[in-house]
Amino acid sequence: MHYVSPNTDLLGWVIERATGRRYAELMSELLWKPMGAARSAYITVDRLGAPRCAGGVCATVGDLARVGQLLVEGGARDRAQIVPESWIDDITRNGDRVAWAAGDLAAYFPGLPLRYRSQWYVRDGAAPLAFGYGIHGQFLVVDCSREIVIAKVSSGAQPTDPERIGMTMRAASRIIDLLASR
Repeated sequence: MHYVSPNTDLLGWVIERATGRRYAELMSELLWKPMGAARSAYITVDRLGAPRCAGGVCATVGDLARVGQLLVEGGARDRAQIVPESWIDDITRNGDRVAWAAGDLAAYFPGLPLRYRSQWYVRDGAAPLAFGYGIHGQFLVVDCSREIVIAKVSSGAQPTDPERIGMTMRAASRIIDLLASR
């Protein structure tokens, strides 16, 4: 597993070419508005107007948490299916742990049984945790089985900081365990 941010940017460009529409418009119409976002999000673009899909979504922490809640709700809001539940199941059940362990990001999550699937990380365990991780400390952690979402925004000095990543993962696990035990 070798994560390359430009591949995610390329995915956004493919979406634009295939649909003939701007990535930001599609995100707003197909995800952001239907999930009940409280505020507009912004998509960073390069000097030519191409979307920065690998890390250019600027949103409030509340709306980031709404993305997680969408996963908890099986991709639906108010009985309207926004993303297929089968896509969420595929993320949480698939991915290759061996490929992850041999990859270049495993060192940032030492000792954790992880997989990567469809732009999401998954920590295996009794209750798998799906999470999104962004540079400078952004995290969205989702425990679908226990219906817990943790959103964290940060402005860390380093784009990737293994010590802070580990601290965030430990804190999220402890918070989830505490909430689940109540």
